[in-house]
Amino acid sequence: MNLPILHLKKHEERRLMAGHLWVFSNEADTTLSPLNTFKAGDQVLIMSARNKPLGVGYVNPASLILARVCDKNPKAVLNRDWLRERISQALSLRETFFDKPYYRMVFGEGDHLPGLVVDRYGDVLSVQLLTAGMERMRDDVLDVLDELVSPKAVILKGDVRSRQLEGLPLEVECVKGSVPDEVEVPEGLGRYRASLAAGQKTGWFFDQRPNRLGILPLCQGKRVLDVFSYVGALGIGAALSGASEVVCVDSSQAAMDHVTKNAELNGVGNVVSAIKGDAAEVLETLAKEGMLFDVVSLDPPAFVKRKKDLEHGIGAYHKINKLAARVLQPGGFILTASCSQNMDAGQFQRTTSSALYGRKRPQLIRRGGQGPDHPIHPAMPETDYLKSLLYRLNSSQIAEIG
Repeated sequence: MNLPILHLKKHEERRLMAGHLWVFSNEADTTLSPLNTFKAGDQVLIMSARNKPLGVGYVNPASLILARVCDKNPKAVLNRDWLRERISQALSLRETFFDKPYYRMVFGEGDHLPGLVVDRYGDVLSVQLLTAGMERMRDDVLDVLDELVSPKAVILKGDVRSRQLEGLPLEVECVKGSVPDEVEVPEGLGRYRASLAAGQKTGWFFDQRPNRLGILPLCQGKRVLDVFSYVGALGIGAALSGASEVVCVDSSQAAMDHVTKNAELNGVGNVVSAIKGDAAEVLETLAKEGMLFDVVSLDPPAFVKRKKDLEHGIGAYHKINKLAARVLQPGGFILTASCSQNMDAGQFQRTTSSALYGRKRPQLIRRGGQGPDHPIHPAMPETDYLKSLLYRLNSSQIAEIG
């Protein structure tokens, strides 16, 4: 199969040679490879300025990420057999770490499958085809998934911004069976109901699972505040672990309704309460009322969605962590997280530690990240996006800094 060639400019192959999978639009030699000769999703052979083949991938001339390398082998054929081998490898990794079929089964570049995300909820799959190249392989992707795990139902969750950037329509479509309004997800001692079609992202946040489970031993007999709780996995897990009181906070009424239902489902409705509201406003109100908690979790959405948002995002993370410190008992714990890939771990730690200094003296107890079903591509920091920090805050005589 003779593929069209995407030529790179001089010296632009260095990042790809180190293992990165993206080619940006300003790295292509458009004299040798006029972009108007490609259509979105076309497969190409990527070639250095010295005519060294760098791998096979697909292009989208309308995207800032012009091409994505799928295979370093220049003779690779990106067909059903290729997809089956890669998806099988991804499935094998999950089956090594999880004894129940509830996990992110495919994590895009982390599994060397650019543009493909698959979450598995037992016999239901939630699939995202995020690029024009992967959209072209849609039928083969669905066929391979059907062969490997025989799902009863599959939903294509295509209502994400990245599809817009690729020139793809936003759509949510059931492509096999009947996707239930809600799925049940087991985690730790609990079981939780979440909506795939109407829920955030693919319906559930598997990436935070090890961080949620890791804090539960600290919650026995404690008052716990779960801010940006979504459907309550951490808060209800804390209640099941013996917390004396749990308060879940989220701006979404649908999420708060799920918290209430999930608390009842797990028999902890008498321990868990839900507050709908803006996180900062709720924290300010709780502080004014003198409410104090032993454990606080902060799991906000990405405050830094683009590089140009960094300064604003730093301010947002600083503010929310500073507010959380005001409602924490001396000696209490804060689990704080960031899913902003454009904010590195060092900056997040500096921002949060600065916010927590004041009337409390913070100690960093543990760093965490995404679970093993979100493997990191070692040459792509973009895949290493989740930061989680567990602090203990001790009392201090230092006056609070403004």
